Amino acid sequence: MATQDRDQWTEPGAHEVAPGVHRIPLPLPQDGLRAVNVYAIRDGDRVVLVDGGWALAESEELLAQSLDKIGYGLADISAFLVTHAHRDHYTQAVAVRRQFGARVSLGEGERPSLELLAPTAPRREIAQVRLLESAGAGHLAQQVRAGLDPNPDRTDWEPPDHWLPDGARVPLGERTLEAVHTPGHTRGHLVYHDAAQEVLFAGDHVLPHITPSIGFEQAVVTSPLADYLTSLRLVRAMPDARLLPAHGPVTASVHERVDELLLHHEERLDASLAAMQSGADTAYEVAARLGWTRRKRALADMDVFNQMLAVLETAAHLAVLAERGRVRCEDLDGVRHYAPA
Repeated sequence: MATQDRDQWTEPGAHEVAPGVHRIPLPLPQDGLRAVNVYAIRDGDRVVLVDGGWALAESEELLAQSLDKIGYGLADISAFLVTHAHRDHYTQAVAVRRQFGARVSLGEGERPSLELLAPTAPRREIAQVRLLESAGAGHLAQQVRAGLDPNPDRTDWEPPDHWLPDGARVPLGERTLEAVHTPGHTRGHLVYHDAAQEVLFAGDHVLPHITPSIGFEQAVVTSPLADYLTSLRLVRAMPDARLLPAHGPVTASVHERVDELLLHHEERLDASLAAMQSGADTAYEVAARLGWTRRKRALADMDVFNQMLAVLETAAHLAVLAERGRVRCEDLDGVRHYAPA
């Protein structure tokens, strides 16, 4: 049950991280995140999974192989406790349910986004295109629009069996998990706290080596970064726990990483303000003056998807600066402009 090595966490298998809990990394089709961790929790003669993975044939096969190593099969999954409704966490839970009948639970705050993704929902342009236009990145919005699948497969976006409220207690065979609402990454994100074992199934709320995207979802909110910072402080006020993240290795302290994330965002707020003081006045122009990822890459050097995330994250930082009275803003011809207060 040693802390997972930073560079080896994607190795396939069922890695024990707490008594009765195994971490199973599953593949993703993108290069960036590399893998997603799902956590198998022993529940008598059945098994419960925190998160489900991306609905891919290779992912389902690896999940079956990994469960077999600890004495279970896909048919032994009684339930999925999903942290949020992103494809790499939710869709395989739905696909496995379709075959074997496992119960799927999701935070009730995810309902608005999932309703927009449902197979029966009318087709609509994703909100991020409009947000990019408001951020002064009209050319990027056009590229995102051009790259969208006009007829996406919505098969695996069916609703869950159960919408979990904040504070819901989930009794399992040897433990009880508490679902804690932590909006920011998405509006309905949940973490699952096992107080007795002192572990936190953190989903994408707290990640050990990267910062999660903010507010990338179908049903957008006004100030996702403000929500995220509040949620970080909420988790910081809870007893410290072993961090079981959705991406990256297991680490010893949730509190330590939360402190780093809070500091990071304060530094980004300061850097965003400095970019405005040097002449940038839209989220796109500010983003273009900041460095991205640990390598401090230029915005223009990233692919379209990550440029979109960067610009939207910058817009979220500028919104917080406006809420704090450090900048003022006005909308002109559909573009939001900022200036130091």
